[in-house]
Amino acid sequence: MSPNPVSSTPILRRTLIWSGAATVVLAIAAAVVGYLVGQENGLISGLLGVLIAAVFLGITGASILIANRWFGEPLYVQFFFAIVLGGWLLKLIVFFLGVIVLKDQPWLDPVIFFVAIVAGVLMSLIVDAVVLMTMRLPNVSDASLPSVAPEDVAPGAPTADEDPQRS
Repeated sequence: MSPNPVSSTPILRRTLIWSGAATVVLAIAAAVVGYLVGQENGLISGLLGVLIAAVFLGITGASILIANRWFGEPLYVQFFFAIVLGGWLLKLIVFFLGVIVLKDQPWLDPVIFFVAIVAGVLMSLIVDAVVLMTMRLPNVSDASLPSVAPEDVAPGAPTADEDPQRS
């Protein structure tokens, strides 16, 4: 694995950290509102909705961070897409299993559960937008230019100091 991380790695890490902190705040709000609206069932539904939204949204960022560890390897692109697609398939399977298990539970308030999931997704989008707007990423992030040996330069050719178009 390459010791040089991909330039998007700090952005993804920061997004996951901020999302985790925002999830805690949203979970407290969902628990309070859920309890006020639907007592214990509302509390459980609100917390479960926020938890599911956080897990589903965290899987994508985590899978990209894991895949970036192979940057620089000959099979990096294949590893990247295999890991990210695997994360999406995992989310799909967990979603269908969750629907099957939760669909007829008497303790689940579907409205509070749905609102909590939507609030979790909106919270994640806001965090992503704020982090991406405040981070600085170079235009040419992970590219490296070929080096030219001094003996490969034609005699009399202008250097970068002499020719402003070459700089």
